[in-house]
Parts: sequence; structure tokens; C-alpha cells
Amino acid sequence: MPESPEIDLKILRDKAKEVSDDFGAELLDKDFIEPVAFGLNALKLIFYLDESKGSEDLADKISSIEGVSSAEVVDMRRAIG
Repeated sequence: MPESPEIDLKILRDKAKEVSDDFGAELLDKDFIEPVAFGLNALKLIFYLDESKGSEDLADKISSIEGVSSAEVVDMRRAIG
């Protein structure tokens, strides 16, 4: 979630990619923007991450990006195969 409607979501996505690359996660090209209220949009990103690394740790790192109000894990699935 960006801090304000004026935040460029493309820039936030690029910064999240840098953080995820450093963390060892892969940002997939399946992100989307979801309207929240009063012109504010949530940027929803999908990552491929080894479960031993901890998705909450990645969310914490992304929430520390300048311009990000909060980040949370909303779905986690185990890959079989």
C-alpha cells in the first residue's frame, strides 16, 4: 500500500523488485492495481519464494521502502512437484 495517491506505483514495483532480488525471491509479472478509496490504489505483487526464507521477512523489507505505507502477505501456497 503506498503512502499516498501521488506515489508512482511503477517506481514502487521497481524498488520491490530490487528488494526481492536481494532477498532471493522472484517477482513475477502478474501484479495488478486494486482501487482502495479516495484515489488510493493498492499494488498487489506476486513473488516466487523458497518457503524457508519466510514471506513475512520479505513483506517487512518491502514495507521499509520509501513511499510504502504497509506490505502484507495475503496468500501463500506450497508448490508440489
